Amino acid sequence: MDTQSVQRRYDLDWLRVLVILAIFVFHCTRPFDMDDWNIKNPTTYLAIDVWKEFAMTWGMPLILLISGASIFFALGKASAGKYFKGLCARLLLPLLVGIFTHVALQIYLENLSKGTFSGSFWQFYPHYFDGMYGFGGNFAWMGLHLWYLEILFILSVLFLPLFLWLKKTRSGQWVLTSLGNFLALPGMVFTLALPAFVLLRTLDEETWGTQVFGGWSVLICPLFFIAGFVIISNERLQARIRQMRWLSLGLGIVLTPAYLFLEFQTSYPAFFPLRGVAKDLLNCLVSWSWLLVVLGFGMQQLNVNTPFLKYANEGVLPFYILHQTAIVTLGYYVLRWAMPDWLKFLILLLGSFAVSIGLYEFLIRRYNPLRFLFGMKLKPRLPVSRAADTLLEEAV
Repeated sequence: MDTQSVQRRYDLDWLRVLVILAIFVFHCTRPFDMDDWNIKNPTTYLAIDVWKEFAMTWGMPLILLISGASIFFALGKASAGKYFKGLCARLLLPLLVGIFTHVALQIYLENLSKGTFSGSFWQFYPHYFDGMYGFGGNFAWMGLHLWYLEILFILSVLFLPLFLWLKKTRSGQWVLTSLGNFLALPGMVFTLALPAFVLLRTLDEETWGTQVFGGWSVLICPLFFIAGFVIISNERLQARIRQMRWLSLGLGIVLTPAYLFLEFQTSYPAFFPLRGVAKDLLNCLVSWSWLLVVLGFGMQQLNVNTPFLKYANEGVLPFYILHQTAIVTLGYYVLRWAMPDWLKFLILLLGSFAVSIGLYEFLIRRYNPLRFLFGMKLKPRLPVSRAADTLLEEAV
């Protein structure tokens, strides 16, 4: 297989950090859009809805794509059993901890904000288990924003046999190489948009086709996940993506306004009966245009290591786990203040960022029990003599 499976790809680390920061900004805008959310500003804005729609076309797909690519490298360094154990420690445990702790705080504040409960958090906590969230109840079975950890765990386990076959067997490697070489042909990488388009046109939006989780159906999410695995396996395909990054950018700039127009325009002339088909096709093409833009420029510019990257990459998961709880908690108070909305947003953005980073840096990062609960690797214990030397060095 024509790839270097042992070399660490720092561009993936950078993209992981940057996309989580983008999601953080996205969630800071949610109180100001026109859809329902945990807490809402008294005034909402259509422009924020337009931004939200654009961000959802590529945000969650990019995270899934990066995750699929990361698995390609992870399977080269660990056995299937060790890999599954790592999934439980890094994804499942933080999800369960979150569901029963700080996610419950978000649900409590949502109930306070909507006037459906009054009292302290500890008075509310027994009611947290009254019914399922999203179905009229309170229990956040999907972890609210932590649903990504849930679906990533499921996808990682579900497709593990496929990935092992593709990476470890001769027939699987032939299939993976052939698929990558086909996609590396001029323009063929955009055929990755077709399966998502077919599913968008086929799935019932009230059931399996619902797009409440990150803007895409849970049956479409695996397509981005598998695509990441395929792309990172083939250097010819990656070279093609880098080569066409400016073309992808041009397509994204041209197609995005057309898609957003079809998404938000509600009245159409009678001679345009294919609006739904055109909108879904543009949705998929816009998504892949921006995915290829990010991948292409990322591969070209970001495959460099720095001390900051090591720090940020280690903290990206705890930051993701904490950020929405910080936003909802701070926003519950800030959104009620009498001040311009742009100032509320700025306070919410900077304040929740500071809270999330502060909790990570001064609490989670420094203590192994909390590192364990937030899916981080444990800090190695130093031998007694080495520990004494370290303390002496720090004292001097």
